[in-house]
Amino acid sequence: MCGIFSIFSKDGEPIPTQIIHGSKHSLRELAYRQSGKQRHRGPDSTGVYVIPSDGVAMVHERLRIVGVEMGDQPFVSDDGNLILVANGEIYNYFEISAEIAKKRGSYSPKSDCHVILELYQDYGKDLLHYITGMFAFALYDRKTKEVLIARDPFGIIPMYVGEDASGNLWVASEMKCLVDTCSKVETFTPGEARFGKVGDLKTCWQFQESWIREVPTQTCDLALLRANLESAVRSHLQCDVHLGALLSGGVDSSLIASIATKIMRERDPNFRLKTFSVGLKDAPDFQAARSVAKYINSDHKEIIFEIDEALDGIRDIVYHLETYDVTTVRCSLPMLLLARYIKSTGIKMILSGEGADEIFGGYLYFHKAPGYKDFHEELVKRVRQLHLSDCLRANKVAMAKGVELRVPFLDTGFVNHVMQIRPEDKIPGPLNKFGEEQKKRLEKYVLRAAFADNYLPDEVLWRQKEQFSDGVGYDWIDSIRRVATSHVSDEEFAGAVLRFPFNTPTTKEAFYYRCIFAEQFPGESAARTVVRWVPRLDWGCPEDPSGRAQAVHQFNED
Repeated sequence: MCGIFSIFSKDGEPIPTQIIHGSKHSLRELAYRQSGKQRHRGPDSTGVYVIPSDGVAMVHERLRIVGVEMGDQPFVSDDGNLILVANGEIYNYFEISAEIAKKRGSYSPKSDCHVILELYQDYGKDLLHYITGMFAFALYDRKTKEVLIARDPFGIIPMYVGEDASGNLWVASEMKCLVDTCSKVETFTPGEARFGKVGDLKTCWQFQESWIREVPTQTCDLALLRANLESAVRSHLQCDVHLGALLSGGVDSSLIASIATKIMRERDPNFRLKTFSVGLKDAPDFQAARSVAKYINSDHKEIIFEIDEALDGIRDIVYHLETYDVTTVRCSLPMLLLARYIKSTGIKMILSGEGADEIFGGYLYFHKAPGYKDFHEELVKRVRQLHLSDCLRANKVAMAKGVELRVPFLDTGFVNHVMQIRPEDKIPGPLNKFGEEQKKRLEKYVLRAAFADNYLPDEVLWRQKEQFSDGVGYDWIDSIRRVATSHVSDEEFAGAVLRFPFNTPTTKEAFYYRCIFAEQFPGESAARTVVRWVPRLDWGCPEDPSGRAQAVHQFNED
């Protein structure tokens, strides 16, 4: 992963010298300065390409993962007509490269994302039908002065667009690059591509699958489910640097680590995956993670943090996350400490288990679903909002320390497969069609059952969902809630609706994060990029997003 930044003139004409905070900036200086706010995303190199006559500047902050020697961006076509900045991984680039070579006689991609440039020459804006992966990119065509910008189906990779007072288009991986220059800022829609001249961009591609509109009826095939996840993990192991895996001790991260180990040992029987856990001393997650690490013989490291150490980073984490959502802030602080440690070991790519809860129905509040249709529709909603919560957190926290995080559960093909399974097979609790036996009432039953032979110890495979901010230690949420609340007086909180009429915070903890966000990202358009993660109140769930707040939660104090 990397960071991308672009400025495209509204009329295709030169952009005058800009005055920012009292200093004059040429277009190149302006682009370099603004992109510098996300330079943590690409600590290995910064590439700048400017076309002054067109009012175009494109910047790439690179973290070298694939094509280490040749993949620095921006990419420019051989004829100099096309310029591309891309962030992400194209997992089918080997197959695409082979097809390109077949057509042209020879082709050696500079990196996985380089195929985007080549596909545009063959297919134009329709290239989105050919790539699979996590991505966000901006491409400029000098001949036509047209722009193509696109984002992957689930928003694994962040991207924001803005418009300044002159109507120029700004694109960036992180909002912090835009808020002090653009009067309008928005989150770019996942699963969408827009094409055309600045001021007249039109949607030219949208991710659309039947499960988004209809309740599926396909029964679950456990063997096929297993094969598809193994295939997804295999594709996500492509990289030219040292890799590792997060291992919380939950079934999601544990399965990814176990599958990755089996695949890597096909090449090297002595391979040991480096795995990492984080928590307070005696955190519920540690015991389960140790069990998995021993079972798969990984090279495991536990990062034990102190509460005050994590609390010191509240303002920093809001800045990196670009959100004031309570559950996202809570779980991101321990993860930031973990990402910092992982970076110090020399590892640049890590695997993680994000996405499983959304596609399988893993959150504990899903036990409250009143029926199959409601359950499926809630899954669809959660998948379509991943870019506002789990994907946002996972990407921005890891990239804050220059580490790429990959999420095999959100492989496009795998998501499509799982979301086409009928809700009767996935729903937890008494409505589950697999029966009344306790294991079969557990959330994510079909995922667990598909790997029930030799992948994980039983006590982990059938462990109840423990949300990350709970699993790092139950004192963590209690402490951050108490400290955040102490910063807000009763009088201040009473005026919440006047100060924040949009998305008004309903607790002092939420009010505190919102105040920090408003200082760092002023303006209503920035505030509107945030959607709060809360369980379904109309299902009778408590508002607090912690898994411990749900009635079905089983405490794990040991």
